[in-house]
Amino acid sequence: MLRKTFFALALMLSALLSIGPALAVQPDEILKDPALEARAREISKVLRCPVCQGENIDDSNAEVSRDLRLLVRERLQAGDTNSQVIDYITARYGEYVLFEPEKRGANLLLWYLGPGVLIVALIGGFFYVRSRRSASEGPAQPDLSEDERKRLNELMGE
Repeated sequence: MLRKTFFALALMLSALLSIGPALAVQPDEILKDPALEARAREISKVLRCPVCQGENIDDSNAEVSRDLRLLVRERLQAGDTNSQVIDYITARYGEYVLFEPEKRGANLLLWYLGPGVLIVALIGGFFYVRSRRSASEGPAQPDLSEDERKRLNELMGE
């Protein structure tokens, strides 16, 4: 009985949590022109909510996200292109609002440092494994000359 109740509560909670992002864009925000609304949604998917950090402004319920959604729609109605709208919002809020910052300046460090460190780590790992393998085999034993072999046999008592 308790197990069924827990399962039902978990199911209801997951259903309620999944509805949250779907309700982020309010009906009064939606533009009458479907083409402009589609462009606004496209732009909203690449802009990060400054408060929520992991959500785009289209999915966020934060007030600042609502303001940004309205600003995007306002700029589109004024005749701006998608890139002009993104540039305008980036100029006001900084590159932090972009999910994919531009690949220039200090951002190059962010874009290429991760893969660079991965490559260096893989190379270092390769050489580490290689050195461990040769160390486990032990040093190579040189062949004994005929005189050394005779002397060894004498010492061994053979």
